[in-house]
Amino acid sequence: MFSTKQVDNTWYFFNPDLLDEDVEHAFDIAYWRQRDAIIGSAQGRGTTWFVQGSKGAYALRHYRRGGLFGKVVKDHYLFSTLENTRAYQELETLNTLAQHGINVPRPVAAKIERSGLTYKADILIEKIDDAKDLVALLKTRELEANVLKKVGQEIRKMHDAQVNHTDLNIHNILVDTNNKVWIIDFDKCHPSNGDTWKNTNLERLKRSFKKEMNEEAPLRLPPNYWQYLLSGYSS
Repeated sequence: MFSTKQVDNTWYFFNPDLLDEDVEHAFDIAYWRQRDAIIGSAQGRGTTWFVQGSKGAYALRHYRRGGLFGKVVKDHYLFSTLENTRAYQELETLNTLAQHGINVPRPVAAKIERSGLTYKADILIEKIDDAKDLVALLKTRELEANVLKKVGQEIRKMHDAQVNHTDLNIHNILVDTNNKVWIIDFDKCHPSNGDTWKNTNLERLKRSFKKEMNEEAPLRLPPNYWQYLLSGYSS
């Protein structure tokens, strides 16, 4: 599915069915700016740029470290093999989930630039249109029981595909205007054997709900929100 291109010490993996632009240009924000194709941005660990390509809208993200170590080494990672790089693994994980029918953004391309023993990386994925994360949504309205059940169902589908979302929280779950539920941000997520980690995923998500409910702008959650979610998961 993915084509490969190497230019000196840089490798590109891309899906030509989803990307018309030259993959080298696709990771250059100046290229998109010159074409007046930047349609938005979001701030997190760094800036995620939303750009409009000829075959669709994309989210362009540079990999950056978090935590205290990230203050010293911002975006370099130890290189072993291309298959072990974070960008390649996220591309493959998204591809696996999409093939299993889970609502995730389709992977478009990845860039890995090696420098000696380290590398830097970027990823380009499909932008989910007209969607908000659960935090933004629940600050404006209460979610219906059937939407919360859909959240549980989508998580169950991901778990049935044996993918461990190690950072499952309510910022990484989106709902679009058609009440379709999406799961995003699969950096450092990976296929896993067994089942014990699945409950850990769910507990992490539950803590995420509780954390946001303790913030200044409380979430508009129905009293039985977790039961609704679990009923969807069980179904």
